[in-house]
Amino acid sequence: MTTTTTTDQPAPAPVPAGRPGHGPGAGTRRAGRQLHGGPVAYAVLAIFTVGSLFPLVWTAVAASRNSSRLARTPPPLWFGSNLARNLETAWTDANMGLALFNTVLVAGSVALGTVLFCTVAGFAFAKLRFRFKSVLLMLTIGTMMIPPQLGVVPLFMVVAELEWTDRLQSVVLPTLVSAFGVFFMRQYLVEALPTELIEAARVDGASSWRVVWHVVFPVARPAMAVLGMLSFVQAWNDFFWPIIALTQENPTVQVALTGLGRGYVPDQAVIMAGALLGTLPLLLAFTLFGRQIVGGIMQGAVKG
Repeated sequence: MTTTTTTDQPAPAPVPAGRPGHGPGAGTRRAGRQLHGGPVAYAVLAIFTVGSLFPLVWTAVAASRNSSRLARTPPPLWFGSNLARNLETAWTDANMGLALFNTVLVAGSVALGTVLFCTVAGFAFAKLRFRFKSVLLMLTIGTMMIPPQLGVVPLFMVVAELEWTDRLQSVVLPTLVSAFGVFFMRQYLVEALPTELIEAARVDGASSWRVVWHVVFPVARPAMAVLGMLSFVQAWNDFFWPIIALTQENPTVQVALTGLGRGYVPDQAVIMAGALLGTLPLLLAFTLFGRQIVGGIMQGAVKG
């Protein structure tokens, strides 16, 4: 005779049909739901947007006025009728056409060289084995603690010895590699580049440069985009070394703008017009390529 023992277990509580966040597909619905910011978030974003755009708008407003109106109180808050004339004066007096061409050439060369050299060096520090790797990495990072002003005099002596004064290579070559770029790419490749991928390429007979070209560069593309953007902006806005190495005969934008401030009474409206001319190409570049840059950053974040 078989005895069947039954254990009383409490029945699960019924789930109300209209209660959100419960039921079989609740987790999927919550995961796929798009989050929306409240009014406070939009207000904070609006304040930061206005604060970020105000210097550019004020530059355009000041460039459309004259110096006498800018000197009065309260300052003007809307555009005037002198924008075209001030832009033409700044373009002619500062040799802005040559300055923009030189700046695009210098910033593009610096960004390209920094991305290529720093990626290769970062890959070496991240994945290759060689003697004194840690010591060399510490020395590279340590150079970031040295003020750049300390190297100006010996650097200018080398440039003068090579007869590179007032030539663009005197601005490009000293900045083709940065310690920050090497460290930045090294930190990215340590996590983003699997060692097994390099070993597989080695097994297939790939040389070191082929590994760099076909394996490292595709993996490091998001970080390369960020580093290229930062290097381009820094080279475009660089003033300290170009004002020493270049003259008004062969200037970059920042050097050319110093020519507008000369004279007993500098024309502030013309200076603002020159600053606007020097800023617009950079804004145009970010407008055209900003989506690709942000997409590369997001791609790297998702892969990481």
